[in-house]
Amino acid sequence: MLRQIKYFWDMRISCRGDQCRYARLMGVRIGRDCRILDDARNVFGSEPYLVTLGDHVSITGGVNFITHEGGVWLLRENDPDADVFTPITVGNNVFIGAKAMIMPGVRIGNNVIVAGASVVSRDVPDNSIVGGVPARIIGNTDEFIQKVSPELVRVRSLPPEKKKKFLLERFKLD
Repeated sequence: MLRQIKYFWDMRISCRGDQCRYARLMGVRIGRDCRILDDARNVFGSEPYLVTLGDHVSITGGVNFITHEGGVWLLRENDPDADVFTPITVGNNVFIGAKAMIMPGVRIGNNVIVAGASVVSRDVPDNSIVGGVPARIIGNTDEFIQKVSPELVRVRSLPPEKKKKFLLERFKLD
């Protein structure tokens, strides 16, 4: 038992800064090219092994995946072991905005944007943008791409100072 605790602790330390690696250690199934911009312990809750993420998924700060039905607390006075769990699946090429909450049993399709502070309580079809409480479809990714295409800038490969200079000039803020 002590060996298992030491291994878990050593892995946790070695994963510091690599939240995808740490989430995998917790049991989350994660595809390739994903990023988690928060502490995985806070994101995936008490049953991380019930969450599956596809390829190229971005999870921003404050996002929560809830895999259990907390309302069964009402049953526990008479049935102390009562619980309900349901897995969550996220498809490929998905962006989940800050402070979104993904509820039990939800399946998020491919090419989806979840707006920040949304509560996703139903399945989300492919190529959708959802937002609100509860989340509902507010657009599709094709419309989003058309809308942002004229505004696209390519600054990711620039050093920070060149990026700053470019953006300040572009928005006439200098």
